[in-house]
Amino acid sequence: MIIDRDLCTGCEACCEYCPVKAIGMDADLAYIDLELCTECNNCLRADVCPTDSIFQNEIAWPRSIRNIFSDPISVFKETGVSGRGTEESKTNDVTHRFKKGEVGFSLDVGRPNAGGVKLREVDKISREIAKLGVSFDPDNPLTYLMADTKTGKLKEDVLDEFVVSAIIEFKTPLTQCVEIVKTLEEISDRVNTVFSVGVISRVEEDWSIPAQIALQDAGFPVRPQGKTTLNLGRCD
Repeated sequence: MIIDRDLCTGCEACCEYCPVKAIGMDADLAYIDLELCTECNNCLRADVCPTDSIFQNEIAWPRSIRNIFSDPISVFKETGVSGRGTEESKTNDVTHRFKKGEVGFSLDVGRPNAGGVKLREVDKISREIAKLGVSFDPDNPLTYLMADTKTGKLKEDVLDEFVVSAIIEFKTPLTQCVEIVKTLEEISDRVNTVFSVGVISRVEEDWSIPAQIALQDAGFPVRPQGKTTLNLGRCD
């Protein structure tokens, strides 16, 4: 995103709409820090600039990745997925993507409220998780950015791209559920961001939830009547 400072009046109306605080003021005029800008288009969509001085400049690879992972209405053309992750992980009772004996994971890296994250930090998590032999979701945009899905390593040219957040999706046998969460707990001390952990599990005929039972037995708090989010990591 670009602000035409010849048109800007310095009213500061756009500043509060940037989720990563990339919009600042200099000489009483607004500017966008391109290192921090995630190309989310939020400032433009807000339509609060009285002089229409905000506009989308042409962005090329790999910077275009910022828009895919930061603008919720963008579509990743290589997979056809809108936004940062797939819908199926949230609608498993209909899609049956995760079968009995399997557990799905959805790691939302950079949320809640980390103020953006470099894909280099996401790479640290995906590489550690890959060591456990997980199956990364092929329809997930982040999986497409991996140089090797067996190691979880992202392509070198995207590592320094800055995004609002990124979602790592994968599945694993139910027997690995607790090991995965414990590994994520250990990783959280080594990444400079936060991440939320979503666990998807099939419900049994007696209405018991296998992943819930496994996690509770391991000492992790679970709320059976609602969505439980484990927020891990740190942000310096």
